[in-house]
Amino acid sequence: MKSYRSRTLQTLLFVLVSLGLFASPAFASGKKAPPARAASQYPAFDSHPDDHVSIAIDPCTRPNDCEFFRLPYIRHSFIPVRVIITNESDTSLDLTEVRMQFISANNDKLPAATLDDLNRRLFSLKEAKGTKIPLTSIPLHHAPVDKKIIADDDDFGFKSTTIAPHSTEAGYLFYDIKDLDDDSNISPLKGAQIYVKMIHTGAGKELFAFSIPFNKALAANPSPSQKDSTKN
Repeated sequence: MKSYRSRTLQTLLFVLVSLGLFASPAFASGKKAPPARAASQYPAFDSHPDDHVSIAIDPCTRPNDCEFFRLPYIRHSFIPVRVIITNESDTSLDLTEVRMQFISANNDKLPAATLDDLNRRLFSLKEAKGTKIPLTSIPLHHAPVDKKIIADDDDFGFKSTTIAPHSTEAGYLFYDIKDLDDDSNISPLKGAQIYVKMIHTGAGKELFAFSIPFNKALAANPSPSQKDSTKN
């Protein structure tokens, strides 16, 4: 009997750890994204000198590019893209109506994923219904995984829809490239861009749209396969 109970407890512990019901350092809070630099200091940026505004992008093309995330978005065909906005003007910027689209080389237009979009992809309906613990008939409901997505958004998304004069703000957006993906996680970004429109000044003036190409970011941070090809 004692041996049976020991095996059952070991099995239960294994299942709980596997399902994330025990805290794991990999999902713990405290990890931070690198401090945001001025947009013009990134390889991929677009500037409007007359408006004194620059916008840059810094994509995570490999899982180890953004190890601070609690969940493996890239493995589920979501590309995290950090958008950095530097406002060197004397007036604030309003992002309330801003649109930040991913536009592929074939002109596919993708909006940033919502938290619900991320949750549907990362966690299936079967998982949401719960799983029975082996050797028992007890249904075990999975951890509230959506909280991890919300926490990532809180920690790494834009903190405000207002950018103060002479300041830089940054946040990560996620784009679903599943239908564009050819399993390289890089090629869907070639020739693509982030198109940012409907930024307004505090006085209500709408700025012209910004277009930031991924190619410059990819050239500055090539994949291992790209590095190997340049040696041959």
